[in-house]
Amino acid sequence: CNQYTNRSCEECLKNVTCLWCVSSQECVEYPVRRILPPSDLCELRSARWGVCWVNFEALIIAMSVVGGMILIMLGVCCCCCCRKKSKKQVFQSCPLSFPQRQQRCNCVPDKDDERAAREREKRRVRQEERRAEMKSRHDEIRRKYGT
Repeated sequence: CNQYTNRSCEECLKNVTCLWCVSSQECVEYPVRRILPPSDLCELRSARWGVCWVNFEALIIAMSVVGGMILIMLGVCCCCCCRKKSKKQVFQSCPLSFPQRQQRCNCVPDKDDERAAREREKRRVRQEERRAEMKSRHDEIRRKYGT
């Protein structure tokens, strides 16, 4: 890497093991045993590695911001999921029937509860239709045989 000293940043960084120091115009071996180059080798704001237009200081700040945003988003997602789950448990543990739960409990039904209520209502209507049909058949049979 020392052969690229006093040349250009682009020439130095063609070799991935090299680090360009803008302040001293030196191309030095990147200290791979350490994550960040030591300050006696080159200051972070002057150090370039990989590309010439990003310094280590900006890279650290950008990575910290991105990492922080990811952690915040994960936290918000976890909170939302836990809140939804706890509301659903409170809603299901309410001892009242579905319509009464909606009126009295301080919780809002989710899509699954609404779908289950619609299906129960459809089954109830079908059962009533079958009962009415069976009753009319029985009445016909009674009239036919005079009982």
